[in-house]
Amino acid sequence: MKVLLLGEYSGLHNTLKKGLIALGHEVILVGDGDGFKNFPVDISIRPTFFNRPFLKYIKLGVYKLFRFDLLLLERGIRYSIYQRRLKGYDVVQLINEKPIKTIPFLERYFLKNIFRNNKKTFLLSCGIDTFNLEFLLEKKFKYSLMNPYFENNDLEGVYRYILNYNTTSHKKTHRLILENASGIIATDMDYAIPLRGHPLYIELIPNPVNLEELNYIPLTVTSEIVIFLGINRGNYYQKGIVYFEKAIMRIQKKYNKKVKVIIAENIPYKDYVQLYANAHIVLDQVYSYDQGYNALEAMANGKLVFTGAESEFLSHFNLQDNEVCINGLADENYLVEQLSKVIESPQEILRIGKNARRFVEDEHHYLKIAKKYVEAYKRPFK
Repeated sequence: MKVLLLGEYSGLHNTLKKGLIALGHEVILVGDGDGFKNFPVDISIRPTFFNRPFLKYIKLGVYKLFRFDLLLLERGIRYSIYQRRLKGYDVVQLINEKPIKTIPFLERYFLKNIFRNNKKTFLLSCGIDTFNLEFLLEKKFKYSLMNPYFENNDLEGVYRYILNYNTTSHKKTHRLILENASGIIATDMDYAIPLRGHPLYIELIPNPVNLEELNYIPLTVTSEIVIFLGINRGNYYQKGIVYFEKAIMRIQKKYNKKVKVIIAENIPYKDYVQLYANAHIVLDQVYSYDQGYNALEAMANGKLVFTGAESEFLSHFNLQDNEVCINGLADENYLVEQLSKVIESPQEILRIGKNARRFVEDEHHYLKIAKKYVEAYKRPFK
């Protein structure tokens, strides 16, 4: 089977690609590397021209005056160079509703060519999209990454990239994809719940994790417990990082030299992984029902992770509270309480860390997940 993976998000397509190749399929990945994370791709549409030092000011000036991002145009131009090569595939998988991340009318033009020149196209729901955003705006989750925006409309600028999925222009792209997609796959509970009952929804296929590439060393706790917090300023509010920061300050005062805190901000993926290697506890996010990539890879490394673990997730995987991770909540006192419990009972860190590793092996192993994708691709959808 020839598979074209279009776009990247947190390494999902990179990991799936390795699984599909191991199963004997031919796979090409096209994308921009997911911004500063800089994941590898086979065909790069990463904007570099307008990111040059002497052109950055022009880019910023154009955006300030006209609200137009020149990087969107550059991605489209770079994609157009390779467009003729992107045909004849058995399966094309879109990382989301804007896999090329160019100007909306160009996005639709390129997608029409994808639909016309390839056999089947599948859409992933693994980040914000129109389905998800409508669900969030109607406040159907008891909490979500939109909470900071609901509580403070001054954050509209921070949430602009999310709210864009609710614009008339993007909804044209959304409808185009629905008219041509063979099916939609969700990657965790945050995306599966809004899709329930949709005629194109296939199933939840968990994020693939390549355990063979992770340097897993079972945790040991001596005199110092290391807490790691990774910060991406682009989703600082959406992940509720402020609650972790406040909790960390109190924990440092409370336990002093008993804990060591490492904070990393906006760094490439490979550097991120090296920095949290010695951590016992990883603080991920507070507004999710399930785990994203950073949390899963930390869990695969046997870390105790504070992340999404709501009742819907526990029920789906038949788990108990605090079995494989600790549910992160937007509550400073709760976070301090939960951190204090495990700091004072280090065996809990080891227990949950071991369970986390086993959980990822059972439910997220990249070869098992790749097989599930192949099965989904073969289903008799439209």
